[in-house]
Amino acid sequence: MSDEQRAAAQRISHWTVHVEAVDEAGTVVASLVLAHGADPGAELARRGWSVTDGREVRQEGATLTIVLDVTHTPSAAPVADEKVRVEDGLTAAEVASATPYQRVAVYAIVETARGLLLTELSEKTWVPGEWTLPGGGIDPGESALEALHREVWEETDQTITDVEFLGVLTSHWIGRSPGGRVEDFQAVRLYYRGHCPAPSDPVVHDVDGSTASAAWVPRTRLESVPVTSSLAPALAQWLD
Repeated sequence: MSDEQRAAAQRISHWTVHVEAVDEAGTVVASLVLAHGADPGAELARRGWSVTDGREVRQEGATLTIVLDVTHTPSAAPVADEKVRVEDGLTAAEVASATPYQRVAVYAIVETARGLLLTELSEKTWVPGEWTLPGGGIDPGESALEALHREVWEETDQTITDVEFLGVLTSHWIGRSPGGRVEDFQAVRLYYRGHCPAPSDPVVHDVDGSTASAAWVPRTRLESVPVTSSLAPALAQWLD
């Protein structure tokens, strides 16, 4: 990343993201700043550590620290850099000048007897008509938990309790935003499990936003629902 691109990333990214790894004895064994495009699991694997669980998310000012439980893996195989996906139709010049954007967002895995709580993405997103978990970006000055409760209510009208941090997944691509800007975009997704003691028919309060509709989807119907590419790995890892 050039100095100009790095400066642009600092202007449009709200957070400086740190990753902290804690071993079985409770000792911090690795600490790093998450560079644009870097994946926490891959970065820790290069240092000989394998992520086993999410521990907590801490925030101080504009610094957000993701704390992960790890085990030592001294014989781990070399970790290759993930290939950045590039949207079809972009020119080489557009790719080279893409604006870096590292977006930190929170998502909730909420399941009741009615099903898994999912939201349908609207025409204002990259993938309208696809379904994902309720959630969204953390606003400046907002905690991750505040953002989680806000997003779940805004997108589904549900109230969640007993929230547990599960872990983090990332994805990285270059594409044109719904607003038309070509972005070198990294999504840093923080996943939580939440309980919904009084599930009701979902209602989207954030009208004309990124959510078109919301629903409780039974597991028996999940395979028939068009879901985002980020949903499958999250559910495979954390849906009991």
